[in-house]
Amino acid sequence: MRSFIHLIYYISKACGVFAALLVGAAILVVCQMVVMRYFLNASTIWQTEFVIYSLVASTFIGSPYVLLIKGHVNVDLLPHYLGDRGKLILSYVASILGFVFCAALTWKGFELFYEALVNGWRTDTVWSLPLWIPYISIPLGIGLLSLQYIADIIALMTGHHMPFPVEYHSAIHGEEE
Repeated sequence: MRSFIHLIYYISKACGVFAALLVGAAILVVCQMVVMRYFLNASTIWQTEFVIYSLVASTFIGSPYVLLIKGHVNVDLLPHYLGDRGKLILSYVASILGFVFCAALTWKGFELFYEALVNGWRTDTVWSLPLWIPYISIPLGIGLLSLQYIADIIALMTGHHMPFPVEYHSAIHGEEE
């Protein structure tokens, strides 16, 4: 089980790097688009779509990394007042519900991707991008997010890490340990 957790850890980190590269590529394309439009008076065909799809893909593909580092928005009022057992139960409930939601979204995202691939769907723009390309980020990113939830649940079961650690609260509230 420890090797599974480590494998998902490295995959989630790679997803974070890939998402950052997608955002970087979108920034470069926006800069290129500004130069083309305003300085060279040239039209832009594919740039706007590329930026939109890159940012959406970075959101989906980067989501496992966000869960890995616990970087999502977190309301810690309830865990603050719970004991260790309550925090553990809350972590199980939140992780299982998150996994169930992500598993369903992965399935529906795969259906959307597959339908676009089989039917040859394309964007209605001059670029005419095959829609399976941006749609693949949904089942890929959310599927990997589901695996990160499984790794978190296994980590909780094996005592690999404590949910809502004391250091977390101390760092947030400026308390001494």
